[in-house]
Amino acid sequence: MEPQLGLHALLHVFSFLEARDLLCAAQVDKVWNEVSRTKELWRQLCLRRWSSCKASQMTLGTQTWKQYYLCRSELEFRMESGRPEKDFICKAIAGHKGGIDELAYISTNECRFDGQEKSVVCTVSSDSTVRAWDVQEGTEIWSSPLQPAALVNLVTYPRLQLVVTVDKLGLIKVWKAENGREWASFSLPTYSSALQACDHPEGPFLLVASVEGILYALSMPQLQLLSRTSVFPSSPTSLLCSPDCQWVFASTQDSDLGPKVFHTRSLLCLVEDEPPVSTTLPIWLISRACWAPDETARLMVMHRNNDSRQLAISTYELGAKQSQEGVDVMVQQIASFLLPDTMTPPHLMKAHGSQLILLVSGSELVLFTIQGLQLAAFQDHQKPVTSLWVDQSRVLTASFDLSLRVYVWNKENKFPVLKSCYHLLGGSHRWASGFTHVESDSMSIVGVEARSIGTSILRSYCFNMQHGSDDCVN
Repeated sequence: MEPQLGLHALLHVFSFLEARDLLCAAQVDKVWNEVSRTKELWRQLCLRRWSSCKASQMTLGTQTWKQYYLCRSELEFRMESGRPEKDFICKAIAGHKGGIDELAYISTNECRFDGQEKSVVCTVSSDSTVRAWDVQEGTEIWSSPLQPAALVNLVTYPRLQLVVTVDKLGLIKVWKAENGREWASFSLPTYSSALQACDHPEGPFLLVASVEGILYALSMPQLQLLSRTSVFPSSPTSLLCSPDCQWVFASTQDSDLGPKVFHTRSLLCLVEDEPPVSTTLPIWLISRACWAPDETARLMVMHRNNDSRQLAISTYELGAKQSQEGVDVMVQQIASFLLPDTMTPPHLMKAHGSQLILLVSGSELVLFTIQGLQLAAFQDHQKPVTSLWVDQSRVLTASFDLSLRVYVWNKENKFPVLKSCYHLLGGSHRWASGFTHVESDSMSIVGVEARSIGTSILRSYCFNMQHGSDDCVN
């Protein structure tokens, strides 16, 4: 009779196996089956495969780590395959009487598979309403009363279940996501050029830039004024908050005024007669910028080169140092490169991880490292790309050709490889003029489909779940 491994030795051996191997081992006998279901084995598999599992806010619900692994693997398999009806269900969601200007998810982006998962998006429209939609059911949850003016922008706070809108006259309002009840309001003297939702460790707040170049910091959800700062006088200002909300990037396009980076804390606790802590980057004629999602303070900026006026992308690391006079901002340029002369100036820019930049130029999607190495170029669309969405797993593009394109990341190489997978098609070209926006969460994809008569509808793609099919494990 051959000697058998003890439970502890067997558990140690199983810790080197991948998911498919563990599922095979479970078929050997009762002992192997019991050991292969050990919680820590599946927890470690989840941690290795999905970095988001390390987040403290992750919710397993009633699922075990094994069930979570199998369900999430199945979901990713279906999102990568994209077979109509088999992998996803498409629904057209109508309700707005005007064009949809913005949409955002109010549901959290966490993966959970205990029957409690639900995707909810909010939209604002030229019909002067904000509305919430159940993506899976394809139904309207609530609609606000008719507002004094057309709504042009919104941001959401999923953790607080709050929605913030601004209309074309500069009226800002906070709405409760569960029922659409108005919570607070704040009036700008002119209309807004940018909104940013910031969930800061010291409390959530809202950043608003006006077309006059004034930056407002407002408390949430009361919308009390925390600070008012002149950034670029008489110039519309764009805003970008860093992933950890410790930094705010402010710029004005195609100007000789260099962009500014503010230390967030100084905007929230402004000392009387002292300006907020900031620094001006030594670059001009800014066109686009983005923060690296996997770094707390890494900023990529597209600008014109000082000498040749050729488009360049420079990457900076930011830091704060306490001194006797207060806080000093430290800026270090860590990379810079020139874009090819043959490339049409990109109109969309996003980052992935800590080293990669995605650019959209016309109908082309191009992937660069921060040092300027071009990794890939995709020309999957027949008409210009209108929207770009990026996360750890996928990249989505929307286009006037009335399709959404789905790409997935393969992270086995030194640099992640982006693979082009499939199109999600919209409605008839007779009625629609193309997609203008795309957003996604862990279970669904939603695009805004503009109609030729000036209205818009939502088109949702919800991915089917059979709760952990072994065939979908890789």
